[in-house]
Amino acid sequence: MVMERYVDGFVLPVPDDKLDTYREMAQAAGELWVEHGALEYFEGVGDDMDPDMGPMSVRQFPRVAQTDGDESVVFSFIVFKSRDHRDTVNEKVMADTEKDPEAAAKEMPFEMERMAYGGFRSIVSLDADE
Repeated sequence: MVMERYVDGFVLPVPDDKLDTYREMAQAAGELWVEHGALEYFEGVGDDMDPDMGPMSVRQFPRVAQTDGDESVVFSFIVFKSRDHRDTVNEKVMADTEKDPEAAAKEMPFEMERMAYGGFRSIVSLDADE
C-alpha cells in the first residue's frame, strides 16, 4: 500500500526556441524542491500530442495549453507526502529563492499567465514496487 500523496501539477506552453533555457531553469528548480523535501520532481515536454484514442474523443494538451505552431506543451508535477508537507516545502523553496535576487530577476522562458497550476490530493496511488 502506498501512502497518500499530494501533487502540484502544471501544464504550460513554452516557445520551442526557449526549451533549452526552460530545461536549465527546471533542473535548478527541481534540485531546489528535492533539497527541501519534495519526494519527486518531474518535467516533461510533449511528444505524442495527437494520440490515437480510437472512438474516444478527448481534448488534447496543445488545445488545453493553447499552444501555437512554435510552442511545445510542458507537463510537470511535484510529489509530496501531504498537503501540509507541500506547504512546508514550498515555504522553504520560496524563502530560499528570495535570498537570490539574480534568480528572481531572470526572465521566465514562458508566459506565466498562460500556465495552469493546481494542487491535487490522491484518491488512488499505486506503486509498481509494492
